[in-house]
Amino acid sequence: MSLLFIVFISAVCLGLAYWLYGGLLSRLFRLDPNAETPAVTMRDNVDYVPIDARFLIGQHFSAIAAAGPIVGPILAGVMFGWVPALLWILLGGILVGGVHDMAALVASVRHKARSIAEVVREHMTRRSYLLFLTFMWFALVYIIVAFADITASSFIGMVELENGQKITGGGIATSSLLYLALPIIMGLLLRFAKLPLGIATAIFLPLVGFAIWVGQYIPLDVAHLLNVDNATAHKLWDVALLIYCFVASLVPMWFLLQPRGHLGGYFLLVALVGGALGVVFGGKTVEYPAFTGWETAGGQPLFPLLFITIACGACSGFHAIVSSGTTCKQLRRETDARFVGYGAMLMESMVAVVSLACVMMLSAKSPLVVNPKPNFLYATGMGSFLEVIHVPVVFGVSFGLMAFTTFVYDTLDVCTRLGRYIIQELFGCHGKVGRIVATALTSVVPLFFLLTESTDAKGAVIPAWRVFWDLFGASNQLLAALTLMGVTVWLWRTRRALWVWFVTGLPTVLMYVMSMWALSRIIWINYAARNADAAKVNPAVIWVAVLLVLLAILVLIEAVRTFLRPGGPPPRDSETVSAVPQPA
Repeated sequence: MSLLFIVFISAVCLGLAYWLYGGLLSRLFRLDPNAETPAVTMRDNVDYVPIDARFLIGQHFSAIAAAGPIVGPILAGVMFGWVPALLWILLGGILVGGVHDMAALVASVRHKARSIAEVVREHMTRRSYLLFLTFMWFALVYIIVAFADITASSFIGMVELENGQKITGGGIATSSLLYLALPIIMGLLLRFAKLPLGIATAIFLPLVGFAIWVGQYIPLDVAHLLNVDNATAHKLWDVALLIYCFVASLVPMWFLLQPRGHLGGYFLLVALVGGALGVVFGGKTVEYPAFTGWETAGGQPLFPLLFITIACGACSGFHAIVSSGTTCKQLRRETDARFVGYGAMLMESMVAVVSLACVMMLSAKSPLVVNPKPNFLYATGMGSFLEVIHVPVVFGVSFGLMAFTTFVYDTLDVCTRLGRYIIQELFGCHGKVGRIVATALTSVVPLFFLLTESTDAKGAVIPAWRVFWDLFGASNQLLAALTLMGVTVWLWRTRRALWVWFVTGLPTVLMYVMSMWALSRIIWINYAARNADAAKVNPAVIWVAVLLVLLAILVLIEAVRTFLRPGGPPPRDSETVSAVPQPA
């Protein structure tokens, strides 16, 4: 079967969904182009800054995408075959993830750009608000752990391509550091030199390409420079990335986040287009099995693992934190929520499809799928795609690895910034000292998990990102379920419309059941492994999974109590007192 046919059909489905279902959601949520958003009414040019939707979608897309739409589809495709993975990407993105992202963004805008946790407090109870905030913070910590570690793995060692050429991790590290410097310069020029955005884009996008090319000639090989082994170098990069998170999350948004999001959005769009061109002109066929079975060789079941392995790309609770943390404070018009919220989610689904295509074109016996390393598998696939349009394979693979790390950079500092917001909300530690303390706490806690070593039954060290990926996926999807639950409560209490149960209610049930099922499996499997003394298991995996299950159960109890509360919801067409005016 032609790979082009699969990718083309997927693109058509996502495009139609944006116009049809996205348009329906706009009407159901009553988006008003004339309503003043918090970005306008509360503008301070630090956190609240109204910007054009074309600019905002790049920043939002870069923040939500991370490594998820690459790692998840690749792992799930290898484990279960490409058909189950593709179905969940498309159906999940259209009916669950897109609804989740757009609803969270609209709910936050209607509540003065407050977090989803604040929406929960207004429509449920203060107890549910505190539980929700705690759950969100733990979910953010595990996102930082998983993504920082898998990014650090890209900065060490060497990959030898089939043609004998080599890609060094140190070269990717150099390119990444240069990439981080470019948006800082761009932000300074935009703010103080008043450089037009179009001209800045035309200047700095080619410089990103130059950074990718030159990196391999001046590699930053930490292992060689410090005379340590790759494992130690990996840990050092973990620490360096957490220091970056600390610094980047404290600087003003115009200094790094907004220009980097703008450049990153274009960069990742180029990666998507490059992959599409490779599919169109490469004449590649689907080699990998469509379905490998209901269980993997290691006994991993398709249900519920498919739904937590592919998070970003189908549905991700982290998106709600971004939507109600930073994006809501920059949305210029309510109607932009469809383009930014729903549209960015479907773009991410397309990235997931292209990532899955990197697996689909391989045979089941390929060394790349026997022991998959998602970042290098993706980069190799991108190099193969770009080679079709005469891009040198070394540059193409480097480009793929840089695209991967670009996704992650945008998410790491956003996660830390949002973690700081949550700590400040929980403990009221505002002001300069409060910001620093809250940021430090969110940056330091992941260090404990990254520096704790886990081994399998044979004594081999398991990378930290792999240890925590299932826990990250389950907690992330459970956060999506809790967000959808909070949005459902808000919509039902303010609308009392039957469509609420179908549009947000059913996705809530699906995500809650799958993620709780997955967390229960994680607890049991790791507990059994510890008792058998066959592996060295990080005890934090068990205890954090137990904590997340308890928090989720308590939030569910609060939601049920809210629905059963005497007096019922407000009149059918009313909005909350904090909502912006709605059209008649």
